Amino acid sequence: MKQKQTDNSISEKFSKEGVTYSDDRLAIIDSISSLGRKEYRVRVEAFIALLCLKGKASICINGDIHTIQANDLFLCHPNIILENSTNSMDMEFRCICLSPEYIKQMTLISRSTWDARQYIERNPVIHLEPEEVAIFCQYYDLLRSKLTGTPYKHQREVTDALLQAFMYEFHDTLDRSGNTNPHLYSSAENLFFEFTELLASSFPKSRSVAWYADKLHITPKYLSAICKETSGHTASEIINQYVVKDVQMMLKRTDKTIKEVANILDFPNLSFFGKYVKRYLGSSPREYREKIYKQS
Repeated sequence: MKQKQTDNSISEKFSKEGVTYSDDRLAIIDSISSLGRKEYRVRVEAFIALLCLKGKASICINGDIHTIQANDLFLCHPNIILENSTNSMDMEFRCICLSPEYIKQMTLISRSTWDARQYIERNPVIHLEPEEVAIFCQYYDLLRSKLTGTPYKHQREVTDALLQAFMYEFHDTLDRSGNTNPHLYSSAENLFFEFTELLASSFPKSRSVAWYADKLHITPKYLSAICKETSGHTASEIINQYVVKDVQMMLKRTDKTIKEVANILDFPNLSFFGKYVKRYLGSSPREYREKIYKQS
């Protein structure tokens, strides 16, 4: 039988089979009862954290088969191919899916997050201790109740905070289990992290690749090449990710006018700043600020 491949997200693929909550940022999935009923091939464009509580499953990701059972946490990054996976009839699990865009909003590239990503790609199945399983379930249940309950004023902010806390707990789990063994970085990787550290510590941040390349004593072309090779993102994309964080922070300040914010962040003029914010935040600086006011 010819396998059908789609480009849907995990929540769309199983929209009728256990998705408790789903929006453009995340999905909460409690069950996938018919995972093994038919052949399929689907591209999953989401970060997945799936904790098995009972039973067993065989999950095929990018052609590699991974077996999980009780107290195993399965993790994978976006843009993987999920196909022909199976699960036992008695399987119970908790699953959180996050969109790549949402991950970018919450986390910036750093050496610690890169260490975690590298480890997960090599070891997608992590066995948790009972207390770690309990902690995961506590976060999951609280997140689930906040998303499926009656909408309230600061629902998004609470959700963001819970997921941030969950990520800190996850990194601590890796540290406690000794899973973040030092990785021998290549010279290109070390330059990449020097770039991100320089970017993180700069304020206001230059939006020029050449500025950072000059500080690192390399050419802009080489900096762009190592960024793409190491992270999959161009130097400009990474710079904009950090700059957007500063824009959001400054627009939330009520003691500064939009023109003052543009000047502080070293934009050449108000018009350019407006176009930049519109492009990366989807609304004008004024609209974005008004949206923040309404939420507060």
